[in-house]
Amino acid sequence: MSERTREYAHELVEQMTTEEKIWQMLYESPAIERLKIPAYNWWNEALHGVARAGVATVFPQAIGMAATFDPDFLYRIADVISTEGRAKFQEFSKRGDRGIYKGLTFWAPNINIFRDPRWGRGHETFGEDPYLTAELGMAFIRGIQGDDPDHLKAAACAKHFAVHSGPEALRHEFDAQVSEHDLYDTYLYAFCRCVKDAKVEAVMGAYNRVNGEPACGSQRLLRDILRDEWNFEGHVVSDCWAINDFHLHHCVTDTVERSAAMAVNNGCDLNCGSAFLHLGKALKQGFVSEEAITEAVERLMDVRIRLGMMEDYKSPYESISYDKIECREHTELSVEAAFRSLVLLKNTDHILPLDKKKVGTIAVIGPNANSRDALVGNYTGTSSLYITPLEGIQQYAGDEARVLYAQGCHLYKDKVEFLAEDKDRFQEAVMAAEKADAVIMCLGLDATIEGEEGDAGNEYASGDKPGLRLPGQQQELLETITALGKPVILVLLAGSALDLSWADRHVDAIIDAWYPGARGGKAIAEMIFGEKSPSGKLPVTFYADEKELPDFCDYSMKNRTYRYTDCEILYPFGYGLSYTDVGYSEPSISCEECGVKDSVTVTAHVTNRGNYQIQESVQVYIRHEDRADYEPGFQLKGIKNITLNPGETKEAEIVLDMRDFAVITEEGRCVARPGVYKISIGGCQPDQRSVELTGRWPDIFQIKRNGREENVIY
Repeated sequence: MSERTREYAHELVEQMTTEEKIWQMLYESPAIERLKIPAYNWWNEALHGVARAGVATVFPQAIGMAATFDPDFLYRIADVISTEGRAKFQEFSKRGDRGIYKGLTFWAPNINIFRDPRWGRGHETFGEDPYLTAELGMAFIRGIQGDDPDHLKAAACAKHFAVHSGPEALRHEFDAQVSEHDLYDTYLYAFCRCVKDAKVEAVMGAYNRVNGEPACGSQRLLRDILRDEWNFEGHVVSDCWAINDFHLHHCVTDTVERSAAMAVNNGCDLNCGSAFLHLGKALKQGFVSEEAITEAVERLMDVRIRLGMMEDYKSPYESISYDKIECREHTELSVEAAFRSLVLLKNTDHILPLDKKKVGTIAVIGPNANSRDALVGNYTGTSSLYITPLEGIQQYAGDEARVLYAQGCHLYKDKVEFLAEDKDRFQEAVMAAEKADAVIMCLGLDATIEGEEGDAGNEYASGDKPGLRLPGQQQELLETITALGKPVILVLLAGSALDLSWADRHVDAIIDAWYPGARGGKAIAEMIFGEKSPSGKLPVTFYADEKELPDFCDYSMKNRTYRYTDCEILYPFGYGLSYTDVGYSEPSISCEECGVKDSVTVTAHVTNRGNYQIQESVQVYIRHEDRADYEPGFQLKGIKNITLNPGETKEAEIVLDMRDFAVITEEGRCVARPGVYKISIGGCQPDQRSVELTGRWPDIFQIKRNGREENVIY
């Protein structure tokens, strides 16, 4: 907030009646004509493009964007999203259309930690690592909000605060029990950086309780941590109808009036839902004060002023034209994003890329081969053009190769046609594969079964997955087609890690395409046929066996994610192959012995020794040698994405500061600890499985940090 906008907001709110203030705290805020305040609906979505408001550029789902490991690229995408959002808002407003999904307050990004691969909403996140989530989340926020805090391009919202990652079916009553170490080490880190470093304008509370307190009315989360520890100045919005859960499901209050008061008293300013309709009664009953209501409304008016919604505080972004919506520049960026999100997991004997001149007939098989749902994930806009994998392959192959298609099976049911026998599409798939020189199997999930409770179908427990196997008959279809002996390339379209153990042993190549966006099929085809080299890296761990996973409802980080797991790993976090050979040489660190407060610079020369241009994600990991049992092992603390032409060498330099070396104690304190640290730099994790898959071991340094233990500002 600037002094000018803060004073303007104060003057506006001072002229409002109590009833008018309360109405402004609802997501459907009515106009106050005498104060020249227009009506406004706060609810809008922009997770990977402007959502639910008609035509917009549809980028890969968030988990796919995370696979780029490139904050600068995320900034470019978010800048495009806010440009289209601003253009839409202005045109809608001119026509008096101020309805839902038409505003400038975007309830994105989702920076919850994807702690368990069974969580249905994990594909909305930037993956399982707090550092990567923070870096990408901050870049996304800055792209949405612009570089002038007094004139926001749009307003971003970090959600869902906090300790939220399923189970979806229980979210309205669930109490996430978490230790102080895990709270600060894993669940709060990205939120903190989005608030303190990226200055995110809004924070959305979660549905669940955290250690007994409902997140949208938690004194610990909203007052003690968010406002007091982190000095958050923006507004807090409840998740939708979450405040009613206080009395209906969490049973921490006994009336809606007490629930509304609990939320406001602890710093929730805006209600997505209806509970705040009862604030007038809560005020009369003495549960909430006029001052608390006024404070909330002043925060809400301040952001509306900075967004340019008041006549005498114009926005510099009003000149953005509607012509920007899904323009060529934006759609080309979406295809580039789709390509950069693709992760090559396996490529036996360099079967990829295919040469369309040598492969006479290609069979494209699977329930996701020609599915638009499998392109877009959830929280999506409408594209004027969709390119499925089948369509992308057909377009790229042209007249040089014949493309056969068979659905093979339903996504999760036993048959495709209602009155047909089970496996009614199997034989068609077999026939297509028998006639082909190579088979491309497009399997996985989509957001109709993997997603949010209420949105996704109940096929998978309100959007969560009961396990990691391919659903329905997909695994049987894959095994049937592979048994024919033809070269098989598996393209996985899904928002989460699945059990690919059988595929890893039997198919020739595996591509993780996530939900690649409306035109993602074009990018998939370009990768398969070698237009460019893949460069994506996994933002999540693929486990070899789901049986080792902890109980889904257990929020302890023990044996979860690459930072803590002892499970057998199939494909590690940070892993991804390419069509070129990248070499690291002349690694160095700025000091081998230093003080606990000193920064350390890590460098290496990175060379492209192949024939393709490559985007290389340089990764730096740190591990304290004398860590306690509850502390993580190697963890990502530096990334740098560099473009390398064939034969080109560039120096990658990453600076690690005191916070990067800091550890979270069992009590939740953030401290810089003396002792010996291991630092690795390379294109993957410094773990045995990554070495087996890539044939390269990252360079590892050992440094000693001297001095006494120091408290670090979290």
